[in-house]
Amino acid sequence: MKIVACNSNRPLAEAVAAALNLPLTKASVRRFADMEIFVEIHENVRGEDVFVIQSTSYPANDNLMELLITLDALRRGSARRITAVIPYFGYARQDRKSGPRTPISAKLVANLITEAGANRVLTMDLHAGQIQGFFDIPVDNLYAAPLFSRDVQERFANREPMIVSPDVGGVLRARIMARRLNCDLAIIDKRREKAGVSEVMNIIGEVEGRDCILIDDIVDSGGTLCNAAEALLKNGARSASVYVTHGVLSGGAVARIAGSPIEMLTITDSIAATEAVRLAHNVRQHSIAPLLAEAMRRISDESSVSSLFD
Repeated sequence: MKIVACNSNRPLAEAVAAALNLPLTKASVRRFADMEIFVEIHENVRGEDVFVIQSTSYPANDNLMELLITLDALRRGSARRITAVIPYFGYARQDRKSGPRTPISAKLVANLITEAGANRVLTMDLHAGQIQGFFDIPVDNLYAAPLFSRDVQERFANREPMIVSPDVGGVLRARIMARRLNCDLAIIDKRREKAGVSEVMNIIGEVEGRDCILIDDIVDSGGTLCNAAEALLKNGARSASVYVTHGVLSGGAVARIAGSPIEMLTITDSIAATEAVRLAHNVRQHSIAPLLAEAMRRISDESSVSSLFD
């Protein structure tokens, strides 16, 4: 079993390697003067079970190309099996035709990863579960819910939490979390009556006097979550916290969240933390390295991965 780390999230790769008590395989991922990517594996991988750790986060295209070229290098190096470990699967939000003559980019990326040489994929909290079907190779989709539920139980032990879905599309995700914690569920229904009129947020459920916990898979600009937190507090909620798997946090998202009524935003380290994230008073990271390491060990040992979902 060998672990190759690309450049998108080196700290996570090092933490996974430490959890497995294995060194990272010596490799170089560098760029020529014209920014072409060049990958060289400095160890023999012939007949090995190799795991490549790379999130396709910002800059998404560079990180995706790094992954594809690394997969090709390992395939040409005669690795026995190559698993692409993609904690954050970029382009996942483009999982369907949103209008005429638009692409399904998530399917295209799945094809590229397969053709580059991956034999299987290990990822986490795909934006849409059906993306697993875009691949013609096995896909293991891990969930942050078990990690988050334990953290909620510790942080809200003497409080009365209520799980909230920030939109109708995320109800299933929030319901799973509410079932794990055996607590109530509320839903925020967003509506824009007409163009140019501000969005109206209707809350389905009684949140007055409750510690509300918003659950989502991706936070990008943060606008929806900040507006949802304000709506909850206006409706009498005691506090509003947020648990999100992938902290994309583009542009001024961190500043927006820091200035919002969100008590705490908890994200995983599926995407490497920026300096702004590290300095924000109400943003914290929860490591998924132990979970990824255990899943990788089980894949290598040919044992069950599904039991990790419990």
